[in-house]
Amino acid sequence: MRPKYAKLVEHVEIPRMALARQTFSAVDVDDPAHAVHEALAASPHLSGLKKGMRVALTVGSRGIASLPQLVRAIVDELHERGVQPFIVPAMGSHGGATAEGQIAVLRHLGVTEETAGCPICSSMETVEVGVLENGMSVRIDKLAYEADGIVLFNRIKPHSAFRAPNESGLIKMLAIGLGKQSGADNCHAWGFCYMGRFIVEMARVKLATCKVLFGIGVLENAYDRLSKVVVLPCEGMVEKEREYLAEAMRNMPRLPLGPQDAPLASGPLDVLIVDYVGKEFSGSGMDPNITGRPSTKAISGGPDVSRIVVLDVTDKSEGNATGVARADVITDRLFNRFSREAVYTNSLTSGVLIAASLPLAMPDDKSAIQAAVKTCESHHPDALKIIRIPNTLHLEYLYVSEAMLPELQNRPGINILTEPAPMRFDAQGTLLDQWPQKPQSGHAQ
Repeated sequence: MRPKYAKLVEHVEIPRMALARQTFSAVDVDDPAHAVHEALAASPHLSGLKKGMRVALTVGSRGIASLPQLVRAIVDELHERGVQPFIVPAMGSHGGATAEGQIAVLRHLGVTEETAGCPICSSMETVEVGVLENGMSVRIDKLAYEADGIVLFNRIKPHSAFRAPNESGLIKMLAIGLGKQSGADNCHAWGFCYMGRFIVEMARVKLATCKVLFGIGVLENAYDRLSKVVVLPCEGMVEKEREYLAEAMRNMPRLPLGPQDAPLASGPLDVLIVDYVGKEFSGSGMDPNITGRPSTKAISGGPDVSRIVVLDVTDKSEGNATGVARADVITDRLFNRFSREAVYTNSLTSGVLIAASLPLAMPDDKSAIQAAVKTCESHHPDALKIIRIPNTLHLEYLYVSEAMLPELQNRPGINILTEPAPMRFDAQGTLLDQWPQKPQSGHAQ
């Protein structure tokens, strides 16, 4: 039986929408294996590799572009040098903070022992390798610590919860990802305002006390495709990563709002419709660098969105709808898929409890969008500015409301592909309008 509150929005008119395409400046790497080979072949920092060594290769929980191919290429390169690599999941508390759960996360990302060509050794056991001045224990995965060497591998990218000289990348993976649940707890306990400082301090301790050989970082372009593979030495890794972080920020996609030469979009938007949240798009489910809706005070910037609607969570996330709390309206479909086990584990570990909240839930896509339109407090109801995106990672294609067309038609890099038309829903209120192509993550539309 349809709830009575749904009747309050059933006559709300949704503006007509047009499909648009954004063009970003981007460098593409077509062959991930060749890029890995070229980066390692040109690097003078591989002298620590010796034949017969057992080397731990870190792989995290993020949905990196071409991840299975990159991992396999790195493993093959290590084998070529006579090394015996094994993969260590380096993802803090993700995967339910269990060894089995972290293997499952890798499997969902396409990384298995078969695809990688080497064993995956997962454990939540850690060892202490130092103590910071504030008394914080610096811990590292026991299996990685006992290996003959460690090769760090991760994407370098702006973080979704804090701003600092080092954000997501090799340094954070070394500090927190390899610290497992205990290491993540220690660092997150101080809050995200201290995160940038502590990941560097913890990483420097581990670089000095553990057998880190070098790091392999990857950068992506605005289309969520591989853009660059780089090798970073232990000495100067902290500082070198900062240069690539600045480049990664310039590579990010964005909504077509505000000055185009600014690093983030800006300005007002009445409604943002997000088809999916998911861990493969952002550690925060939906990236606040795109939405302007952070969960912490350690990050700011982005557009000023009055109402955000989220329609679903990806299958790959297995109910981990972390970040959906920063929306205003969701669907019953998403509500029913919300996993308290996964979300609460993340939130209790990070200390960001607001990320485990749930917004108002409406019966279906149509009523959820209508609820957002009804309550967006626009002073111009006949000229609502609305954007619909598949997720916060893939922003090449988007739907925009009719009222936005005049300002977008003359904006460089924007091509309006269709005439504005009413949004289409089936009898159950499910949105029917599809995207020209599936987002690169491959989840079902």
